[in-house]
Amino acid sequence: MRILIFLFLITLIACQKEKPANQETTDKKVETEITLEYAKELAQKFIIVDGHVDLAYKLESYYEDVSKRTSKGHTDYPRLKEGGLDAPFMSIYIPASYQKKGGAKKLATKLIGMIEDIQDKHPDKFKIVKSVNDIEENFGKGLISFPFGMENGAGIEDDLSNLDYFYEKGIRYITLCHSENNLICGSSYERNAPRHGLTEFGEKVINKMNDLGIMVDISHVSDSTFWDVMKVTKTPVIASHSSCRHFTPGFERNMSDEMIKALAEGGGIIMITFGTYFVNGEFQSNIDKAIKQANQKGLKGEERRNFMAKFIRDNNLPKGDVSEVVAHIKHVVDLVGIDHVGFGSDYDGISTLPVGLEDVSKYPNLIYELLKAGFTEEDIEKICSGNIFRVWNEVENYASAK
Repeated sequence: MRILIFLFLITLIACQKEKPANQETTDKKVETEITLEYAKELAQKFIIVDGHVDLAYKLESYYEDVSKRTSKGHTDYPRLKEGGLDAPFMSIYIPASYQKKGGAKKLATKLIGMIEDIQDKHPDKFKIVKSVNDIEENFGKGLISFPFGMENGAGIEDDLSNLDYFYEKGIRYITLCHSENNLICGSSYERNAPRHGLTEFGEKVINKMNDLGIMVDISHVSDSTFWDVMKVTKTPVIASHSSCRHFTPGFERNMSDEMIKALAEGGGIIMITFGTYFVNGEFQSNIDKAIKQANQKGLKGEERRNFMAKFIRDNNLPKGDVSEVVAHIKHVVDLVGIDHVGFGSDYDGISTLPVGLEDVSKYPNLIYELLKAGFTEEDIEKICSGNIFRVWNEVENYASAK
């Protein structure tokens, strides 16, 4: 019996020695607990880029000191820091009417100047950037970065040399059109006029954007324009603030599954926009009815806004919540993988937002929902900034090699 016990002990010791030195004696897997506090830590740990924030145009209509917490709008310094949003692309928005009446370049220059003025008054808080490296450097200094994107290529007017001008001013993407057809292409919203794809001038614009290192943004374009762009561009394209048509059938402003696949095959990225109108199909279809009624009544300005607000209240339309935005992100990932999706809120350009995403301080809520949906830290870092950084760098590398 003593011999048997002795042999058993020798065998046990030998088995223990065969275990790798770095292996724990227990197979229990320790995981980080998924909490909102953990999500807040990640929001501060990762660089977060938002593809589209309409702060400049909002300030043109109603100016506030965004170095302090403001009473209107979605964006200011305290809330940017609270939410961990390090680099909101400042949308230089040109209303479609400027294509016809003129003055588009002048307005774009004015809006850029407004953001430059904010930087100059508060250099300890904000810094305009022109590259990924600039953003990374500012992140290390605790500064909020302001990259520029121009919403509506009408700002180019009919002169390709204006692309050089805007590149020097810091514009790093151009949304080819907005709510109406322009000299470049057809719009997804142009329902009462013949819609078209990329024009001959538009092809020249794409080619020069590629050569300069300006990202091509296909948010707002018609389907035919999108497919034309994909044939012409030599670099990956972005959708700076679009969502998935899968959840809003028939809504051309959002991207179809086929378009998302083509975008990804070209190395591009769709940056999911947050507005309830874009992420909730029930809300979107009902708002389209309200828009038709408002158009029939000829309502504009404040009357139109009041009518729309009353319609939403009277019909008890759902605002949705942050999980619906995550559903759009997950849909993209299921279609084309983790490398082709990001954030493009449209803050300060929309009025109705899901519960939990009311302003720029709420990114931790979004990260929390992503964690609960099974996304890893590595996944989330790609969504926050890794994917858009990859595209931006590829576009710059193509231009520098010319």
